[in-house]
Amino acid sequence: MVEKQFKVTAETGIHARPATLLVQTASKFDSDVHLEYKEKKVNLKSIMGVMSLGVGQGADIKIIAEGNDEAEAVKALEDTLTKEGLAE
Repeated sequence: MVEKQFKVTAETGIHARPATLLVQTASKFDSDVHLEYKEKKVNLKSIMGVMSLGVGQGADIKIIAEGNDEAEAVKALEDTLTKEGLAE
């Protein structure tokens, strides 16, 4: 299992467009990938799950991956978050 913490820096938080990008990125991997926020954990391959968290600016989130390509999945999601200016 690989986990990585992030702080959301985007003014609008993780709304529909960035959530879609994260879901698309997570869906490229075989591993189970989850997003954790305020002790709630959702499947990062589910747009409805991600949107249901209501992640806003300043939020501390955690991405957790478990499976044969877990490290690659977390790295790709980290790249997406930083490239899109969503989190650090």
